[in-house]
Amino acid sequence: MSVKIRLARHGAKKRPFYRIVAADIESPRDGRFIEKLGTYNPVLDPAQVVLDTERINYWIGQGAKPTDTVRSILKREGVFGTVEAE
Repeated sequence: MSVKIRLARHGAKKRPFYRIVAADIESPRDGRFIEKLGTYNPVLDPAQVVLDTERINYWIGQGAKPTDTVRSILKREGVFGTVEAE
């Protein structure tokens, strides 16, 4: 089972709200996930990001690969620099 750290979209039409989740690569974008790792709200200015850094580091240590968008969010928040990049 390969795991990705990715965004799952929630919120109303034109009011996006995302959960940052660890999910199997074969599950749908908004479908089943293994664990919720944080939230991302791009509507607010500046965008609100809440992360569980301990669990994110755990999943990256287990071989989970973040998507490009999640990787940029983690770099901006200073989390991705604490673990080895690909």
